[in-house]
Amino acid sequence: MNKQRILFIGAGRMAEAIFSGLLTMSKEHIESITVSNRSDEARLDYLKSTYDIEVTADWKSAVAHSNVIVLAMPPQAHEPLLKELAARTSGQLVVTVAAGIGPSYLEAHLPTNTPAAWIMPNTAATIGESMSLYAVGQHVTDEHEEVLEMILKGMGEAQKCTEEEVHNLTAVTGSAPAFLYYFAESLIDVTKKFNIDDETAKQLVVQMLYGSVAMLKGGTEPSDLREQVTTPGGATAEGLKVLQNHDFATIIDEAIAATNKKARGN
Repeated sequence: MNKQRILFIGAGRMAEAIFSGLLTMSKEHIESITVSNRSDEARLDYLKSTYDIEVTADWKSAVAHSNVIVLAMPPQAHEPLLKELAARTSGQLVVTVAAGIGPSYLEAHLPTNTPAAWIMPNTAATIGESMSLYAVGQHVTDEHEEVLEMILKGMGEAQKCTEEEVHNLTAVTGSAPAFLYYFAESLIDVTKKFNIDDETAKQLVVQMLYGSVAMLKGGTEPSDLREQVTTPGGATAEGLKVLQNHDFATIIDEAIAATNKKARGN
């Protein structure tokens, strides 16, 4: 793979997670990284002083010198930016990390034959532990996929999907961490009701979650682990009964459906 010149349009936390992962895991394959932001000079100054990158307030000037363009901005910002980008691209790989913006959307707004891809990481990308989904457009070559795999490697694990699968699974891998954090918040609040201080309550809950996830990652089925903890007729079973009586599984189903609907712009 040739060394890559990568332009990030957007300088937020996800952009930082991606290019910091690249610099950590694949620096030998990077010729340059340029990060753009139109309005926040302080943010650009911080990134330039922290990482081995270039920064600019004018992304248009950097397009011609880049062979990969990463759109790291909100979904609603894509349409007007793509109109400007379409007049300047000439075969570069264009990648978005925005919810609801698949490769077919990029292809429809960019010149014919533009290679386009969609990556959906989650917030754990900031520590190299994301479970990222990605889909590619019809003009993406094996070489482009090699570049995508390099980008993904710096964020954690990844799974290639169809565009429709990414639409459906974004809520599971991208948004569900927020559901888990809400669960953690609620457990911490309950723990504090027993006259436990904030820091101890947080430590108890976080380590419980960490150990539980570690066991899941070991390969044992969630249902088997649940049964190992649950003695029939015991205290855990009584707590699970409350969740079941409130139709916990249906609540999760509805939360995923609502997230996916919103991500599609409905």
